[in-house]
Amino acid sequence: MKPQEIKNPPSHTVILACSAMSLHVAAAQKTMKTDFPVIEVDSSFHESPSKTRQKIIETLEQMEKSIDTVLVAMGFCGGSWEDIATDKRIVIPRVDDCITLLLHTDDTWYPNLKQCGHLYLRDDIEGKFSPKSIKKNLCSQYGDSEGSFVFRTWFGSYTNADIIDTGAYDCHSEAYMLEAMENADLMEATLDYVPGSNLILEKLVSGRWDQQFLVIEPGNTVSNMDFV
Repeated sequence: MKPQEIKNPPSHTVILACSAMSLHVAAAQKTMKTDFPVIEVDSSFHESPSKTRQKIIETLEQMEKSIDTVLVAMGFCGGSWEDIATDKRIVIPRVDDCITLLLHTDDTWYPNLKQCGHLYLRDDIEGKFSPKSIKKNLCSQYGDSEGSFVFRTWFGSYTNADIIDTGAYDCHSEAYMLEAMENADLMEATLDYVPGSNLILEKLVSGRWDQQFLVIEPGNTVSNMDFV
């Protein structure tokens, strides 16, 4: 579908966001002086794209009929949006996931900005998907020896732990740095900063929908091919 640019989103609008993006969604709305209602999809569903997809479908079906536009604060996320159609306009960033979304720093469109061997850290550094939390859960489930082995198997290919500095949270505080270093050390990875921004979400909520976005009109279907 041809990208378009609209100056202001319609009034009957909601934001559908991954819960892991809640801080950045709030920051974007504050910056752009918008106040759209936010409906969150729990980030724990990301363990299974099919479950995420089903939750998205259920959420869209449960929305009030008065809602005509859904601003999606997430990416394609492993195929979670594949073949989804609704009676509402869907506006979604043309990115593979939320990490690429936060790595954009200008109006140039990139479907994937991640580097192989790099694990990216952001504001939810103490969340259930952090390396530290994952290792703790593995050791609790399998015991220290086997849990540590599984952890090394999962994270052994990572050489770098990159903190995405979007400006929306304090990633330079002592507390954050200590937590980041602990996660990097568990992975035996080099810790560093990489530039990021909240630009795409700011454009999403303010209606600046250019080539970085898909605008799916009511009745049309979201496809993986739209993101490449």
